[in-house]
Amino acid sequence: MIQTRAALIRFFNEYKTVYEEEAPFSADFLKLLAAPACYERTHLPGHITGSAWIVTPARDYVLLVHHAKLNRWLQPGGHADGDENVWRVAMREAEEETGLTNIKTVGANPFDVDIHLIPERKDFPAHYHYDVRFLMEASREEKVIVSEESHDVKWIPLSELERYATEQSVLRMKAKLLRTD
Repeated sequence: MIQTRAALIRFFNEYKTVYEEEAPFSADFLKLLAAPACYERTHLPGHITGSAWIVTPARDYVLLVHHAKLNRWLQPGGHADGDENVWRVAMREAEEETGLTNIKTVGANPFDVDIHLIPERKDFPAHYHYDVRFLMEASREEKVIVSEESHDVKWIPLSELERYATEQSVLRMKAKLLRTD
């Protein structure tokens, strides 16, 4: 698992992707990781976040939260708040935002990375989330909860994802999941 800043730097020094829009992210992450406070939510113009792309073991459903502030269906995730163990951040956010307790991480490395703009709010300027995403599995049998950060939490058939999410980075994770090479 990616549990230290040094491990994340090693990951980005070696990361290769076939997705054109994801290719430039490694250099941007490496530049950000040189900043001592990059894991703090107050670091501007952006900071590290961790997310979980949670699917069923059969990989036919994905668990998304309807984010209250952004009013969009997204994978669970959030701020590192100083924690340089980005895998632990993703796992913590997955548990807090979904209520799941039996989540299994698939693979030791991040599944996807993304840099996206978060709009300005009355108490904070627009900024970037440098999101490190891990592939995780959970059972649809386990009860989910809706946290105060969300309007809803829902298992969505992967075949219907486009009805809920239009963000290229979310659709890229679906494409990665379905790749057979």
